[in-house]
Amino acid sequence: MFILNRTLLAVGLLSIALISSCKYDKEDPVIPFDDGCYPPEVAEILVKKCATAGCHNTISKDAASGLDLSSWEAMFAGNGNGATTIPYRSDQSTLFYFINTDSTLGITQIPTMPYNANPLTQAEVLTIRNWIDNGAPNCNGFVKFSDNPNRRKVYVANQGCDLIGVHDPETKVVMRYINVGNSAAIESPHMVRISPDGQFWYVAFINGNVLQKYRTSDDTFVGEAVITQGAWNTFVVSPDGTKAWVVDFSQTGRIAYVNTQTMTLEKMYSDPGFFQSPHGSTISSDGNTLLVTGQQGNKIFKWDVTDPMFPEYEEITINNTGGNAADPHEAAYSPDGSKYFVTCQGRDEVRVFNTSDDSFITAIPTGSFPLEMSLAPSYNLMFVSCEVGNAVTVIDMNNLTAVKTINVGYQPHGLAVDEVEGVVFVANRNTPTSGGPAPHHTSSCGGRNGYMTLINLNTLELDDDFKMELSVDPYSVMVKN
Repeated sequence: MFILNRTLLAVGLLSIALISSCKYDKEDPVIPFDDGCYPPEVAEILVKKCATAGCHNTISKDAASGLDLSSWEAMFAGNGNGATTIPYRSDQSTLFYFINTDSTLGITQIPTMPYNANPLTQAEVLTIRNWIDNGAPNCNGFVKFSDNPNRRKVYVANQGCDLIGVHDPETKVVMRYINVGNSAAIESPHMVRISPDGQFWYVAFINGNVLQKYRTSDDTFVGEAVITQGAWNTFVVSPDGTKAWVVDFSQTGRIAYVNTQTMTLEKMYSDPGFFQSPHGSTISSDGNTLLVTGQQGNKIFKWDVTDPMFPEYEEITINNTGGNAADPHEAAYSPDGSKYFVTCQGRDEVRVFNTSDDSFITAIPTGSFPLEMSLAPSYNLMFVSCEVGNAVTVIDMNNLTAVKTINVGYQPHGLAVDEVEGVVFVANRNTPTSGGPAPHHTSSCGGRNGYMTLINLNTLELDDDFKMELSVDPYSVMVKN
């Protein structure tokens, strides 16, 4: 795989800096030097020149974007915009952006830190960059977030940068950024999914030719199945984890059946006279029934994959009584498997069907342009992202009614329920150059950074104190328990 280095455009002064201007306070006491368990050469820079009176120390951090650099542990808490230091990735670490004044070394950002002081020397900048690229270890050589291979994680596919962000669900900060894809061109990771046993994660690309597989323990690459060039937007993994079906979102689409143990393409399902823009996909709990939505029109494609080499299929028609086509986007089975839900972006609703005979049950109104769904079985709730409406609609799965619409941010798309933390992670794309909030930072691949917001599962309220900047065009979210 290629590690991508792309030329960046500097942001203007209108951008809100990650590391805000330090306001010197004469009353701020002088704190005795403590290396904060940084390596000595790093402590000489960050503690002595950045964690100073009025700036990034425990006393002054609230006036300096909330970032405390007085210790290694405090640094990894990040600031109000999320993580500032990503182990092994200076190209994704805003701490590096703000101290760097030499574009040949990497990203630069205004205002340069230390604020109202002499910039760091090139040697000092290189010291910090090299330290981050070696994992940003502490004084004992320990790399943050490397102590627990069974750690819970939140994965975010940033399709504008070919990056998968790996987040800590407890602190919400980014722990790692993983380059994905097999080309120097942007392949746009459209969907990330976790294997049922939690041991692997997979990613498909809207502009690529592979399905890739990675370990969740250390996020290392395992292998890839070559499935030919296509708009591979969604996929499902079988309940036993041995098979995957990847959907090609084209006018005469295809479905690639992949053996996930060997990462080989076993068969391509295609019929130009049958498919029309297949998009969303879900699979029954027994692994025998695959549902695929036909996004342009009023069709759901139902596959019996009991024998995946010789599947049988039929069409389910979504009947309309006038107005726009349903344009079904995604599908999901209810927790008990008795029903399935389909987001219909053309009609601003979720339609509900009986699993036993595919009969229509009801249509539930949502916000504008419903797309993705995430279920909270313990709460009997389903959350639906409505991208045009900038909202998430909450549906009671028992009563099949919408109970609330929550304004969550600009262009919400991917979302994932985390019942352990009691939150719903919502990725807001924020892709246009106007309309949404201006990003605080530049990006390592150009484009406009998106952000994450949180819904409290117990109160169904947006966490107004949380807004984490992500990379470019965050699209899909998945929680690994």
